[in-house]
Amino acid sequence: MKKRIYIAYTGGTIGMQRSSQGYIPQAGFMENCLAGMPEFHREEMPDYTIHEYSPLIDSSDMTPADWQRIAEDIRDHYDDFDGFVVLHGTDTMSYTASALSFMLEDLHKPVIITGSQIPLAELRSDGQQNLLDSLYIAANYPVQEVTLYFNNQLFRGNRSTKVHADGFHAFDSPDFPPLLDAGIHIEWNAGKPAELSDKPLKMHSIQPQPIGVVTLYPGISVDVIANILQQPVKALILLTYGVGNAPQNPTMLKLLREASERGVLIVNLSQCLRGKVNMGGYATGNALADAGVLSGFDMTTEAALAKLHFLLSQPLTSEQMRTLMQQDLRGELSH
Repeated sequence: MKKRIYIAYTGGTIGMQRSSQGYIPQAGFMENCLAGMPEFHREEMPDYTIHEYSPLIDSSDMTPADWQRIAEDIRDHYDDFDGFVVLHGTDTMSYTASALSFMLEDLHKPVIITGSQIPLAELRSDGQQNLLDSLYIAANYPVQEVTLYFNNQLFRGNRSTKVHADGFHAFDSPDFPPLLDAGIHIEWNAGKPAELSDKPLKMHSIQPQPIGVVTLYPGISVDVIANILQQPVKALILLTYGVGNAPQNPTMLKLLREASERGVLIVNLSQCLRGKVNMGGYATGNALADAGVLSGFDMTTEAALAKLHFLLSQPLTSEQMRTLMQQDLRGELSH
């Protein structure tokens, strides 16, 4: 029996066509395009069904409501297919991959998110190989978690980040090895896939949440942080220096402490691409911990943002959320 793979085509560069205004999504194009590509219909390939979203979404326009729609789509077709491929624009692909990893608990089937830097209709498109490989891997090398496939590598979804705006090696997984390398031979890598549970799939809903993100820089005004915290934010991500350091500004620390005491989740992430937050390493990081700021360890910004959306959407107390934020729920962080 051939495996059956469900393709959720949400939009993105892969299915766009050239127009006088630049590349635009074209309804119906993807199915016709694949129908004319013999590689997708070889004996070794799984059968596939394409569900084209209407309207198709440019990934820059993705919202938590779209994450919800994709998660529900996978849940609704979960029993009828052996795996899932989500076609998505590259700009926010890592955010969606991270969000789906939290929303889909106890996965027993592969969910691979992919797309391309050049549309499928163009001569040098990377879309054909990315989609072909994703379908083949989903059927023959299934990893039962949410992953992101791009340029011959399969990454854990919530460890991925976009690192190149216009190169084929658009994604990387800075603090966790790829799960699989698809070179001449498809090889398992050092990144261990998630362990399978014996529980049925559970889909968690996510609602939009007011979350602030602030990148610290030399001479940053405390007013910038104060203005964000005056808004009805439920969480704040601080992108700090090195291993989680910030200026030892008494006014800023007071602001953060007061916000934390009233239930705002404040998470410390490093601006560095690699390495993890260690707030005990320097006095400047220690001062943040004393103000109630939580360590984000080695989470990507995308994973931390998605995790905050997930936790804030659940019926949890502030203390429960603080605890879970620092626990590894879906392989998103290393202590």
